[in-house]
Amino acid sequence: MLNQALEPGWLPQLSLPTQDDLPSDDGVPMETERHKKQMDLLIYPLTSWLKLRAYVGGNMFIYYSVKQVRYQDFKGPDVFVVLDVPNRERKSWVVWEEGKSPDLIIELLSESTANYDKNEKKQIYQNQLKVSEYYWFDPFNPDDWAGFELQQSCYQPIIPDAQNRFISSRLKLALVRWYGIYEGVETIWLRWSHLNGELLPTPQEARDSETQRANMEAKARQLAEAEIARLQALLAERK
Repeated sequence: MLNQALEPGWLPQLSLPTQDDLPSDDGVPMETERHKKQMDLLIYPLTSWLKLRAYVGGNMFIYYSVKQVRYQDFKGPDVFVVLDVPNRERKSWVVWEEGKSPDLIIELLSESTANYDKNEKKQIYQNQLKVSEYYWFDPFNPDDWAGFELQQSCYQPIIPDAQNRFISSRLKLALVRWYGIYEGVETIWLRWSHLNGELLPTPQEARDSETQRANMEAKARQLAEAEIARLQALLAERK
C-alpha cells in the first residue's frame, strides 16, 4: 500500500520529526559505478548553473509522510531538483520542514529497480509528492528513457523535440543523450544542455575551458605586445 501524504490540516496538531530525527542512510550503495558517475554528471553541472537559486540532491531520502517511518520506507530518488529554496546542506528532504516537494526527479534504472521506478514510484511522484516533471534513464540501455509532466494531477508523456531532447519546462533546459568520455568511461550519458545546444559543463570541463580562455588571453597579450614593440622599433628607425 502506498503511503498517504500528510493533510495540511494535520500539521499544527502534530509534533513532526525533523531531518535530524529521521534516518538518512540505508547503507545500500548505488547499483553500479556507472550509476554513480551518471548521477554526478547530472547533479554537479546543474548545481553550478543554478548556484544559490535551488537545491539539487541525489540518492537521498525524501520524507512526505510520517507513515514512512512506521513502515521503514526510506527510499529516495537518484536525482531531484527543488527550485526557489536555499542551497544549503541537508541530510534528507523533509517536505513538512521545507514547505514543498521536488519540482523535478530523475531515476536511473537498473534491472532490479526498473519496474518499481516505472510504476510504483511514478505513482508516488504523481499522486503523493505531485512532482512537476519525472524522468527515467537506464545508463546501460540509453534507449530506455522517458519523461513526464504533471498536467491536471496526471502525468503526460513529454514528447522529444526535433533534436530528440526532452525539454524541461521547469528548468528551461534540455536533457540530451551525449556520447563521450566521462570519468574514463566512454558511453552514452544523460546530460543537461541549454536550449541552444551548449552543454552544461562538468567541473573538469569548466576548468579546462577557463584554462583555455586564460591561455588565449595570454597569447593575445603576447601578440599585442610584440606588435607594439615592432611599431616602436619602426618609429625609432625613422627618427
